[in-house]
Amino acid sequence: MADFQKQTVQWFPGHMAKTRRIIGESLKLVDGAVEILDARIPYSSSNPELGTMIKNKPRIVLLNKCDIADSDATRLWIDYYKSIGITALAVDCRTGKGIGAFFPAVKKVFCDVIEKNESRGMSGKPIRLMVVGIPNTGKSSFINRMAGKNRAKVADRAGVTRQQQWFDVGNGIELLDTPGVLWPKFNDPQVGDRLAFTGAVKDEVTDMETLSCRLLEVLSKTRPQAITQRYKLNDIVAKPGWQILEMIGRKRGFLIKGGEIDFARASAVICDEFRGGLLGRITLELP
Repeated sequence: MADFQKQTVQWFPGHMAKTRRIIGESLKLVDGAVEILDARIPYSSSNPELGTMIKNKPRIVLLNKCDIADSDATRLWIDYYKSIGITALAVDCRTGKGIGAFFPAVKKVFCDVIEKNESRGMSGKPIRLMVVGIPNTGKSSFINRMAGKNRAKVADRAGVTRQQQWFDVGNGIELLDTPGVLWPKFNDPQVGDRLAFTGAVKDEVTDMETLSCRLLEVLSKTRPQAITQRYKLNDIVAKPGWQILEMIGRKRGFLIKGGEIDFARASAVICDEFRGGLLGRITLELP
């Protein structure tokens, strides 16, 4: 447990390298992109290579999972994107919250494309958009919501979608689904941690005890009440993550033979409850 601060999160499976090539090759087929971000970590969940990959194509940003992100922080992110000329919408793709603003946003952002098509006698030609994002941000949930039926694979784990799929979602818009893609190396260790906290990196490639300790340390400094209220603890100020994990394990009765703490079980519960919003609406980074 003492070495948890030394480990770094890295994950770039082979299919992701292939996805980068697919995105590049598919650009000629689309008018622009829809980037799905996790509203809790908009910076960390945005692929820094995306701008290079989609070149000068316009894009719309969807801050997904806004229902478990801090609403004030989400507004700050929307204002930030507006300041750099990008339209961003707060949405929850599973419930449909905020999705109604998508169609009007497409018409506005891609008005030049629509006018160009009309001038060429191609009025009514669909706007074709590539849906991009890292794993587990909600791309398939978004497409299913827009298509009105579960035609894309959806799961609450990283790395489900593998193949390209086209979807006609009405209102003159077609969406191209692509597999989630990370980038080869996380230069900032905190980015790797935040991606792992939210489930964008497979749990199988991380140590869950290490992950939960880091998460608890982050929350103890930024949102201590989230821990104390959820787990009925008192003073956690200045305590290391492993000690808070031990306190939670004992409080919840996660014990094994001999009265030792079942750290594996406690770690899994903490990560699951954070990802499910049971610790409150939390955003881990601001613009």
